[in-house]
Amino acid sequence: MGLPVEVCVFLISILAPGVLYTLNNVPALQESLPLLGIGTVVLGSVFLLQYLTVRHRNGVEPLFYVFAEFCFTCLVGLTNALEQDGYISGFMGFYIKKGEPHLSTAYAVMMCYWDGILHFLLLLVMIHRMFRGKSVRSLGLLWAGSTIAHQIIFIPGVVIGKYGSKIRPAFWRNTPFLLLPIWAATLLFNRPRDVPIIPADKVAAEQKRSLLSRPVDLLLCVLLLGAMAFNVFRGFVVLDCPLDTCFTYIYQYEPYLKDPSGFPKVTMLVYMFYSVPLLAGFIYGLRTPGCTWMLDWSVFFAGAIAQAQWCHIGGSLHSRTPYTYRVPADKWWSVITLNLLYVAVPVLLALRCYANSAYFMNVVPKGQTNKEKKKN
Repeated sequence: MGLPVEVCVFLISILAPGVLYTLNNVPALQESLPLLGIGTVVLGSVFLLQYLTVRHRNGVEPLFYVFAEFCFTCLVGLTNALEQDGYISGFMGFYIKKGEPHLSTAYAVMMCYWDGILHFLLLLVMIHRMFRGKSVRSLGLLWAGSTIAHQIIFIPGVVIGKYGSKIRPAFWRNTPFLLLPIWAATLLFNRPRDVPIIPADKVAAEQKRSLLSRPVDLLLCVLLLGAMAFNVFRGFVVLDCPLDTCFTYIYQYEPYLKDPSGFPKVTMLVYMFYSVPLLAGFIYGLRTPGCTWMLDWSVFFAGAIAQAQWCHIGGSLHSRTPYTYRVPADKWWSVITLNLLYVAVPVLLALRCYANSAYFMNVVPKGQTNKEKKKN
């Protein structure tokens, strides 16, 4: 009997540091154009190894190959984070110099930690569930939201920030890592959702309750409105709004927003132009019964904000961020509390949607029981 698939994926993934160490010590391979080609060859070889791992299994999902490939890149990212923080050496020097110098920034280091720990474990769990016939839909949406948020901030941040003039061919390897999670998310959103059947009378009773009679939902609406206001305000701040309040905030509370790396600015703009409409949609979903899409989008959004805020908070505190851009010591608690509250809102919303989903369900025929399952 062979090893479980997730163990095979793990073993292949831990080859990443060895590959990096080898490349770091072969001078002929350390030029910009060869790096892009070598990266493609390495990822192609990883794909081939993953294929050989499951070639005798029937009905392997295409998503498996995406998850397995990302497992390998997660450990590449973790290796980079550990080297930039001084825990190891001799793995990434060549790539930082000739490939992607922006990976040495505080934001990128925090992003790599998130990839190398949380994403890596999440991917292995999903592979484990996939080959045991269990659903990976919700976990997959959580991962997709986190990964897409990572890329839509990272790629534009590199282009508009101080590293925009240092873009090398290897940078464009990030393109498939944006497109693949989008494809995966589309696939997962279109899959049927397994939810317990809730008796029609219980659904009807829950959906007749007004927002004022649902204190948890009312509180969430207030928090969502606060998150919207916070997004708009910080969006104005990074757009150099001349109001005294904006000036005071960026210089006395979050100077990291003007960090020349460009990542904080892009983060705030993504929040303002993409998160605000979603937050407004969630308020609508909490006020309007039968919005089954809330069950999916709340998870997707929670993953996106958790990842983005991890990188933003971590970057604003990290030693690789110049001291003048870090959170001032006397404002540390207020700034960190605000940012953690902002993370908590979508997480609490997702938990609420799954803890009691009756309000979001379509009314089902009477006579069905909770033990049955319905494709929604």
